[in-house]
Amino acid sequence: MGAVLGDVLGLAAAVAVSPLPIIAVILILATPRGRLNGVLFTLGWILGLAVLGAVMLAIASPAEASAHQHPATWVGALKLALGLFLVLFGARQWHRRPKDPSQARLPKWMSALDGLAPVKIFGLGVALAALNAKNAPLTIAAGASIGSAGLPVGQQIASLAVFVLIATLGLLAPVGVFLVGGERARATLGNWKEWAARNNVAVMAVLFLVLGLKVLGDGISVLTS
Repeated sequence: MGAVLGDVLGLAAAVAVSPLPIIAVILILATPRGRLNGVLFTLGWILGLAVLGAVMLAIASPAEASAHQHPATWVGALKLALGLFLVLFGARQWHRRPKDPSQARLPKWMSALDGLAPVKIFGLGVALAALNAKNAPLTIAAGASIGSAGLPVGQQIASLAVFVLIATLGLLAPVGVFLVGGERARATLGNWKEWAARNNVAVMAVLFLVLGLKVLGDGISVLTS
């Protein structure tokens, strides 16, 4: 189990530092129902990661997915494809980054967050976790690594739980600061939001490239060993 955790912790950390979900939860916390909606958004995020990871466990964990404690060939091919996607997407993001960080613009949907009902906030959390172009491939790669390692079911679930916990730290930090600090925390959260907004594209590009190369390397390792 230790080897599997070492394999997925980097993927979880990359999910945790996703700038857009962090900005979104900070904006949500600033709305009139910020306390409730912030928690709902985070719970939706956790559910999205857990469901996507569980689906991959169900696909990768059958006996034929791991031969002699070695991941099956299809797991290597999957990681190779995911790694290539992340590298190409990262290069595209880097090319499209604003030359002047002060010119960075947030997605238009963020301006409507204060008008969303709690159930839609929850659904947004699920979507940003499970359908995001960066988070979904990383979660799929983590689920494939855990499921194909030949671990007992209990250890698979525990490994996925650790992945989800680490991947949620980026949201738990601002929510925790808000719940503890209340109004006094708004200035701190505002500074976090401004930094993330200015550097969102560059941070995403670097993460895509670094994690893409890691997943690509993992896929090559599985296919050639």
